[in-house]
Amino acid sequence: MRIGINLASEPFRRDRPMLVATGAAAAVLTLTLLAFIWLAFLDRGAVSRDRQLLARLARDLQRLTAERAKYDREIRKPENSEVLDQSVMINALLVRKGISWTKMFADLEKTLPPNVRITQIVPQVNASDHVTLDMTVAADSPEPLVVFIQKLEASDVFGSASVPVSQAPSQTDPFYRYRLTVTYAQKL
Repeated sequence: MRIGINLASEPFRRDRPMLVATGAAAAVLTLTLLAFIWLAFLDRGAVSRDRQLLARLARDLQRLTAERAKYDREIRKPENSEVLDQSVMINALLVRKGISWTKMFADLEKTLPPNVRITQIVPQVNASDHVTLDMTVAADSPEPLVVFIQKLEASDVFGSASVPVSQAPSQTDPFYRYRLTVTYAQKL
């Protein structure tokens, strides 16, 4: 039988693994700190370049705004207003003339069921040159009209259709009538 007696004033402790781990953690944290300092230094240079670019773009924008204001003042002069109004009207006519009725009817022919009639078409062009068709269609029953709307929406040249007004047959008009608004993807 053996009895362990420690005659030291302080008992023996195994501190070496803890000291090695603490030293390794300190080294890793020091390397991470150095990496963050280096990234902050690089970011400072990028921010400086971005500020210079932003200042240059602001100067360019200010110059272009002043130039546009000068041209607007010239156009708005009374002697030029008639020419401006005439050119706006001519441009609107050219955009409206740019709608190809032949292509539009060919595209409608692909989607129109044989028992549906188109009684009215009014094309409209918005400010961003997108064409919208306002149509009135008629049929003997509502089913072909629903099929027509589904074919329009499934087509690649027509968009979603909305039916703001529908009218049932009357004594003077034996047809179901739907007023459709559909987007049309014709390039102007």
